[in-house]
Formats: sequence, C-alpha cells, structure tokens
Amino acid sequence: MRWLVAGAAGMLGQDLVAMLSARGEQVAGVDRDVLDLTDASAVEGAVDGFDVVVNCAAFTAVDAAEADEATAFAVNGVAAANLARDAHRAGARMVQVSTDYVFDGAASLPYPEDAPPAPRSAYGRTKLAGEWAVRAQCPDHLVVRTAWLYGAHGPCFPRTIVRLAAERGGLDVVADQVGQPTWTVDLGDLVHRMVVAGVPSGTYHGTSSGQTSWHGFAQAAVASAGMDPAIVATTTS
Repeated sequence: MRWLVAGAAGMLGQDLVAMLSARGEQVAGVDRDVLDLTDASAVEGAVDGFDVVVNCAAFTAVDAAEADEATAFAVNGVAAANLARDAHRAGARMVQVSTDYVFDGAASLPYPEDAPPAPRSAYGRTKLAGEWAVRAQCPDHLVVRTAWLYGAHGPCFPRTIVRLAAERGGLDVVADQVGQPTWTVDLGDLVHRMVVAGVPSGTYHGTSSGQTSWHGFAQAAVASAGMDPAIVATTTS
C-alpha cells in the first residue's frame, strides 16, 4: 500500500514513517514546512496516488491551546477536515489520530469508544472537532484515540520529568490520576495492523498495555535515566 503520513516530523510521525518503510510499505511523509494542512487549496490533490493517509499532525501544547484556541482549532480541526476531504476525493482511507482529552477525565476505568465526549480543555475541544470533521468528510475513516503518548522524537512527559528531576534534585507528581502511557512505536504498529486487517470504519481506542499514575510514570522515567525514583514524591491534583 501507498501511505501518506501528515505530521511526519513529529514524535509519532517519525516512528510511523520508519516503521512503515521497514515493513516494505511505500510511504511519504509531509510536515508543515512542506504542506500547510490548514490551507484547503494547498491540500487539494495532496492525497492523489495514496491508498492511506494518516494524520499525526496536531497542536498538542495543552496550555498554549487555552491561550490561542483559534490556532489550535485551525491545526486540529480545520486541517483534519481538509485532509479528510481530499482523502475521500482520492479514494483513500483516512486515519485520524486523536486523544483521550475528548473526555472529561473523571472516569476511574478506561473509557469505551461509545462514551459521550465531554472535553474540558481547548485542546480536547479542537481535537474533537477534528474527529467530527473526519467522520463527515471521509466515510472510509479510522479515528484512533490514544493516551499519555511518549516517544523518542519529541517533547513528552518522561523527557520533561527527567530534565526537571536532574535540575531540581526532586519533584512532586500527582498520584491520583491514572492512565495508560502509550509508546509511539506501539501506536504506530496498531495503526498499521488495523489498516492491513481492513477493520471497519469507526472510532477505536488504542494504547499500550498496563496502567499507572502520573507519579508512577514519573518514577519509571527517572529510574530509566539512572536516578533514584524516590526523588519523585507524591501529591494530589
């Protein structure tokens, strides 16, 4: 199959492009320096010749989205709509990578795919808008929601924690929020297997196995960097 990966320079995009290439798929990656996904006229025709387009591009700075929701909406909502529209025109399958931030975060167990969205942040609202746009513009779609994403090629929670722990000699991290940290390589593998298997169009949740608190995640990150995990103390949100 011929794959187009949008957001190819990002944390997930880099691993996905490398994985697809290693598995013998024909893959091309684009990023904002090459293609402005928020410009409908620029996107028109971009999907020609591809069988699958995966949208890894996103405005992921949660705090910055609160201050500039318009830009977050353009990247997370409008860009997804433009890409989905062109995917449908070109007869390609669209994979939209989304997030657990479309929910309110109050559940103590993992959310099922049919749980009603209730985003509490600008980031969550704009990512939900992207989901709606993809469903409306490209019937042949997969919306894949993930959580607590981390990887080797970009800013992420473990990298930040290790830096802060080294700088400060210790830090406090909340222990009353539990989730499923997801490695970019695991998510990329899932996306590839779903497309190859031809799973029905729809919304899916995909994470790495297991769960922990932010505190547990931080301790694991610090330990992996050769520091004493005991320097990470607990606090509550």
